[in-house]
Amino acid sequence: MNRFHRLGLIAPIAAVSLSSCGLNSVPTSEEQVNAAWGNLQSEYQRRADLVPNLVNTVKGYAQQEKSVLVEVTQARAKATSIQLSGADLSDPAKVQAFANAQGQLGGSLGRLLATIEAYPNLKSNENFLTLQSQLEGTENEIRVARRDYNEAVRSYNTRIRTFPDAIGAKIFYGAKPKVPFEAAAGSDAAPKVDFNTAG
Repeated sequence: MNRFHRLGLIAPIAAVSLSSCGLNSVPTSEEQVNAAWGNLQSEYQRRADLVPNLVNTVKGYAQQEKSVLVEVTQARAKATSIQLSGADLSDPAKVQAFANAQGQLGGSLGRLLATIEAYPNLKSNENFLTLQSQLEGTENEIRVARRDYNEAVRSYNTRIRTFPDAIGAKIFYGAKPKVPFEAAAGSDAAPKVDFNTAG
């Protein structure tokens, strides 16, 4: 009877100890990172889906801006060709390659939209205005999704490095820190547009 009494006391203590060492909180936190990543990918995909319509609308008005249109099209192709899964979020090189491709597309779109200033008829075109509005909304959603992703990464990385969750993170899951998004080099500068095309 004494033995059963001791087991009865040890079992709850062991359960509390295991529950406080990250067995549930680490995977929950990792799933939050993956969900935030999925939301961010969705916003990037929405932007990629808008680009062909934007380019085709601008083409009708701005034939001489073919180099900018080609740049946007190529940047979109590169951005959509780089895939990053939840498992890749611990690899800084893969996250950086994805971020660079998305940054290149964002920069190309910025140059395209700045170029539009030379075309008053295009700026009043209803299709273009709708696309521009959708694109601007998408860029805002991408900023929010990046912030949410980075917050989920911060929470996860903190959890797997602090006691007691660090025990379960290391022993049971072999958890590695996730990589947050950082601003691309030069992202603080506005796109430069030069209409002096004379050689």
